[in-house]
Amino acid sequence: MQLFFCHFVARLFILCSDFHVLVQEQGVDQADLIAFLLELSFHTPGEAYSLDTLTDDQTTMIKDLADLGLVKLQKGRKESWFIPTKLATNLSVSLTDSSSRKQGFVVVETNFRMYAYSSSKLHCEILRLFARVEYQLPNLIVGAITKESLYNAFENGITAEQIVTFLQQNAHPRVAEKIPSVPENVTDQIRLWETDLNRVEMTPAHFYDEFPSRDVFEAASDFARMHNGLLWEDAKKMRMVVKAEIHMLMREHLRGQNK
Repeated sequence: MQLFFCHFVARLFILCSDFHVLVQEQGVDQADLIAFLLELSFHTPGEAYSLDTLTDDQTTMIKDLADLGLVKLQKGRKESWFIPTKLATNLSVSLTDSSSRKQGFVVVETNFRMYAYSSSKLHCEILRLFARVEYQLPNLIVGAITKESLYNAFENGITAEQIVTFLQQNAHPRVAEKIPSVPENVTDQIRLWETDLNRVEMTPAHFYDEFPSRDVFEAASDFARMHNGLLWEDAKKMRMVVKAEIHMLMREHLRGQNK
């Protein structure tokens, strides 16, 4: 009962601590657990992420996290997803000790070098999500923000804006009063690298609709997916877009379905 009278962040910390003990009993690696929880905190609440992207240990963890209300699980016809809730975005705060929340610890230089004045392994794991950590001294973590480390973060669902906000909110006191607290060339480049990754690519394709039945549509969808040619589908309205390279195969398949 005492749990309900705790501050929200404290309640979340207690829940995560109990969860930590639970998954350790299941044989889940501690470092993997921390990294996954922190990665989850950077995800966008309400957005669906495929369960196929998770490892076996993460799949085990996600089911327990759903019981805690940190994610929602959704099953589709062929795929399943997890959807982070707003609670999940507070994980990085609740997992961090109270003293580190009182003041920042990160200094980012114009040459993309990063210095984190902390002895916390948790801080190190947070920084690894989007930066290359080179070495850790007793009270100092040294690393760099690189294109490769950021691409890895973007692929894991972390956005440029989330990274920039994290660096600004956790800026060390000696740079926190500066405007900006994180060099503009660094924040601009982080956003540019995300834009590069999200550039639109032109792919020759064909649009299919007016399927005679749902069975024919689903069979065509499976056929296109099997040949790695399905670009988009609207199951409700029975429409799809497939790569031009499998257009002839699709035509032959549909002819066979109509016989």
